[in-house]
Amino acid sequence: MNIPKAIPALFVATTICGASQAHAEGQHWSYGGQGGPAKWGELNQTFATCKVGKVQSPIDIRGAKAAELPAIEFDYKRSPLKVIDNGHTIQVNYAPGSWINVGGTRYELMQFHFHKPSEEKINGKSHDMVAHLVHKGADGKLAVIAVLLDKGGANPTISDIWKNLPKEKEKETSVKAMVDAAALLPGDKGYYTFPGSLTTPPCSEGVRWFVLKTPTKIADSEITTFGKLYPMNARPTQPLNGRAIEATR
Repeated sequence: MNIPKAIPALFVATTICGASQAHAEGQHWSYGGQGGPAKWGELNQTFATCKVGKVQSPIDIRGAKAAELPAIEFDYKRSPLKVIDNGHTIQVNYAPGSWINVGGTRYELMQFHFHKPSEEKINGKSHDMVAHLVHKGADGKLAVIAVLLDKGGANPTISDIWKNLPKEKEKETSVKAMVDAAALLPGDKGYYTFPGSLTTPPCSEGVRWFVLKTPTKIADSEITTFGKLYPMNARPTQPLNGRAIEATR
């Protein structure tokens, strides 16, 4: 993916969904075959963490411990719709000014993108899709809100994004429309949380994950539309390696 050199913060955020240095340099990774997840750690020396990392994402969420966790405070504003097909997913780049606050730590929303099926599993079960909302803190660390998506009803926000899908890969499309990330969120914002990593190369660790317990509904036709572009773009779940998973009560 072509990342504007003048926006290094955006580059950091977009690596989580497939816009990686190695892709730009011709070191291609994918979700199957010789460039698939089992080989990511061997494709490029900068991808070594994909193979040797100990807190990798995604995970199968099992045995979460109920805890007194702070509520996630969401302050999402509408943003001009800027969509890019980066060769690994559909991504919406978000305008500055939207953020979450968790226990006094604030993270700004940078972008969101989609995986099919959901990369996260809950007690061994995948969901139809997942939206990953990628945020960046003042210290440069990332936090991701994962919104599980199940068929059951149309989602106007996703429908609007699909209507404006780019005709070319790796080229951001701006349209005269607005998007509201808040419309992707379920009413109940209880969550699971754990330390993790980027789910794509370079698989960098130190990412704070929040997986919302309640799925958002989308139409079967919306899942089909995405599936025509990306039938499967989910990394397999990774070992916990002793990590604790906490859940809101």
